[in-house]
Amino acid sequence: MVMLSKFEQVQKQWGGTSDVIDHWLMSRQQLLIDYCKLAGLPPFEQKTRQLPTSSQLQLFSQQLVDYISEGHFKIYDMVMARWNATGYSPTEDISQLYAQITQTTDPLLNFTDRYCAIEEGDDIPDFDNDLSSIGELIELRFALEDNLIELISESLACPPGA
Repeated sequence: MVMLSKFEQVQKQWGGTSDVIDHWLMSRQQLLIDYCKLAGLPPFEQKTRQLPTSSQLQLFSQQLVDYISEGHFKIYDMVMARWNATGYSPTEDISQLYAQITQTTDPLLNFTDRYCAIEEGDDIPDFDNDLSSIGELIELRFALEDNLIELISESLACPPGA
């Protein structure tokens, strides 16, 4: 799967450079695992494809909400605190990337709103299409975050005046 191989590349490139980035990557890894389980993708594929249970949908929805919230509130705040301590401030590139990332938030949250309330036996005819669309949005968000991680890592490695 493309998202997993890209994740491994990002983890090799940026893992260990900052506790902020390491934390971000750990959260992303858990979301990827949960998405693969839900979608029945390797290494979690099933011999016969079946719809996930309501508890699986609720778990993934909660993981997605947690990942989004953590990115917007915890990780961004951690980065800002680091920058303030070193006298660095976000560049226009960083601000634009963050704005693009936030544009993926509402569609992702709409998915969680729709599927976290599914009960066992409910009909979910658009699930495969919705899950595919969410996978594409997550992949886009990860690509944008990768660019942001690169800019953040560079800024934390070389603070102003260094």
